[in-house]
Amino acid sequence: MTAGHPHLIVDLPPLRPALLSAARLLLETVVIPTALLAVLMHLVGESWAIAAAVGWCYFVVMVRWVRGHRMPGTLLLCTGLLTGRAAVALWMSSAFVFLLQPVLGSVCMAALFLGSAALGRPVTMRLARDFVALPTHVLRRWRVRRMFRDVAIIWGLSRVADAGISFGLLHIGLTEGLFARGIVSPVLTLVTVGLCSYWGWRSLRSDGIRLRLTRRAAA
Repeated sequence: MTAGHPHLIVDLPPLRPALLSAARLLLETVVIPTALLAVLMHLVGESWAIAAAVGWCYFVVMVRWVRGHRMPGTLLLCTGLLTGRAAVALWMSSAFVFLLQPVLGSVCMAALFLGSAALGRPVTMRLARDFVALPTHVLRRWRVRRMFRDVAIIWGLSRVADAGISFGLLHIGLTEGLFARGIVSPVLTLVTVGLCSYWGWRSLRSDGIRLRLTRRAAA
């Protein structure tokens, strides 16, 4: 416990449901569409391969809707973004353009995270409040705000690395570009999430704040 600050415990929602949901979403919106694109591109051509990747996402949405399952907003967002990417790529008849767009997205994300950190208003602070109920007086602590700034910098640098690696492999060839988007990018994202989580936990602990996992989700 840090001198001058009372001991504080912050309850976190159960991790298992969130991790399973994130893994399923990653599989449905990144891994499988990329695999379809990689396989079908050499069998039926780039246009049909792109259409199949988008069609898969719509199939997932339809199955969830028919079964009455909860429709994650992230799934709808990913499907919408994939549709926009596909429309541009089909219009230009280029799988290269389809794979280049996520690279540009990573550059924009890097600018958002690094820019917000430089301005002293890290976007990570707002994102964290969607998952963890942190009291206002805790968010005003200097060490807590510095932690969110550091996490924003880590995430921004990760997006810079993602864009650089993806563009470099895409420049070599479409197969390498598919490998970057389907394997390298998700792995880099998971590593970044783990690093940011550890850094946040370590920083909060040094400020006398303890994180505690709850066994059941709040009603």
